[in-house]
Amino acid sequence: MIRTPYLTVDGIIELCDDAEQVQGIVLIERKNPPYGWALPGGFVDIGETVEAALVREMREETSLDVRIIALLGIYSDPLRDPRFHTVSIVYCCRAAGVPKAEDDAKSVRVVPYDALARMVLAFDHRKILDDYLAILR
Repeated sequence: MIRTPYLTVDGIIELCDDAEQVQGIVLIERKNPPYGWALPGGFVDIGETVEAALVREMREETSLDVRIIALLGIYSDPLRDPRFHTVSIVYCCRAAGVPKAEDDAKSVRVVPYDALARMVLAFDHRKILDDYLAILR
């Protein structure tokens, strides 16, 4: 039997107002271990594209319908998830509306860009957000 890492998706959701101005990035507080603040995301199901998985996971955890803007990167460090080896495909996306914590999310918040650097995050999500912020500069 072939063994491979688990495939996951994570989304950097830029929450926009009616004028398409970014208000901040949507983060979730995880309901399950490992606990902490994180980017919304989850596992890709068999028979599902990674893009469809991203849209589904964002809706399941934040109740937001997202529009994919760009692929940020692929994160594959075997130690990125303390539970097991995962490979995450990370997308930048946009949404409007009011996020609501659902599914695996205990709570949700919109964090302005200037406060992102102070957030302590689960997994390797600090590195992911740092990579994202470096592109914006």
